[in-house]
Parts: sequence; structure tokens; C-alpha cells
Amino acid sequence: MKKSIFFRLTDEEFEQIEAYCQQTGRTKSDVLRELIRKLKTNKKPS
Repeated sequence: MKKSIFFRLTDEEFEQIEAYCQQTGRTKSDVLRELIRKLKTNKKPS
């Protein structure tokens, strides 16, 4: 099941991601998914 998330960006942040997407030919969703996958989690062992 897919989930949606909505959040606000400053004009500068939006312009940054928009420019990056135009340069790379990728969608905003694709870029944000990749960034999320690269996040490291600090899970403590049980």
C-alpha cells in the first residue's frame, strides 16, 4: 500500500528541488524517495 505525505517548503527550497529535477529529468517524488532511502536510522539492537 502506498502512503502520501504532504509538507510545506520555503520558496527557496521549492526552487532548489524544482531546478534539480529539471536538470536531472527526474520527478520530485523520485528524488525525495531516493533521499529517504539514503537516510540512516539509529536503531538500537533489542
